[in-house]
Amino acid sequence: MIGIARTDTSIIGRWWWTVDRWMLLAVALLIALGAILLMAASPAVADRLGLDTFYFARRQFSFLVFALVLLVGTALLSPVGVRRVAVAGFVVALGLMTLTLMTGAPINGARRWLDLGPVIFQPSEFVKPTFAVVTAWVLARQQRATEFPGKLVATALLVVVFGLLLAQPDIGMMTVIGAVWFIQLFMAGLPLPWLVGLVALGAAGAATAYLVMPHVASRVDHFLDPASGDSYQIDTALQAFGLGGLFGRGPGEGVVKQVLPDAHTDFVFAVAGEEFGLVACLLLVGLFAAIVLRGLSWALRENNYFVLLAASGLVTQFGLQAVINMGVNLRLLPTKGMTLPFISYGGSSLLALALGMGMILALTRRRVGDGRIVEWPA
Repeated sequence: MIGIARTDTSIIGRWWWTVDRWMLLAVALLIALGAILLMAASPAVADRLGLDTFYFARRQFSFLVFALVLLVGTALLSPVGVRRVAVAGFVVALGLMTLTLMTGAPINGARRWLDLGPVIFQPSEFVKPTFAVVTAWVLARQQRATEFPGKLVATALLVVVFGLLLAQPDIGMMTVIGAVWFIQLFMAGLPLPWLVGLVALGAAGAATAYLVMPHVASRVDHFLDPASGDSYQIDTALQAFGLGGLFGRGPGEGVVKQVLPDAHTDFVFAVAGEEFGLVACLLLVGLFAAIVLRGLSWALRENNYFVLLAASGLVTQFGLQAVINMGVNLRLLPTKGMTLPFISYGGSSLLALALGMGMILALTRRRVGDGRIVEWPA
């Protein structure tokens, strides 16, 4: 692709010279590092479960092929195409979430997965990117036609999504989606009374979850007082960072992954800390920060309201998910089963992240040579 000439007018040629190639490089590095860390962390987990040593690696690499196709295919779209894909995906994801509540088998007390035979699918992962784009669309429509109740429609959509997530339950995903919705609404022009009211409502919701849901209260209590309950995974993760030091113990030399139950999923960041050290962890943090900051930088230069809101929501969601995962690993946040983007094992998460990142790359494309943002109809 590096040899593509500027005179190439093919779809790929036009895309290559308009896409943010630095962001594309950062995403490619994340995916490559994710493959390396999966090979480092997953064999020990597979052996402990009595599976083939490379069971998780093979499954993830098979999903990765589809994820790359999805990412590039979505990145080729115009903002109108992104909007259409998001609307269709959002409707399908809501339908599958409803089906999950009726037919999905409970795992660890939650109904979040559909058993499709060879794979277990989590529809709610696809609600995250599609909801951000759909919310941006209805808010942008209100900006063009003031009689359209965009903020109310966005709020109604949030209530529907929250209702389905609460029935599963999945408080962590509710937090991420609610935060993105709030940021988009704020960027769309949120009156001060709304702002104060929504902050108060969010605080009341968090307090209610703590009082009503025992698993939420348990996680918060263990975070505030580690000695109050089982904190084995967090303690082990922190031990991994200490053992790794600055440059790590070396690829494959880690010992914590032998006993850490979720070493290939929620705590893969700890495996990175032990085997590759602080330097590798800072590299991961830098890549996540670069993607978020470049995405926000491009979005804030936009003169298309829909693109501004959609791109901002998507990159905020991406960064917030990374912050939550790394914060849990470092005991900076209460435990929550949330994957580290493009690093943790998980097919549904990988495909949903590829869809969201493809949308970001599509929305932040530029014209060639004139330095102006592409103006697409929203």
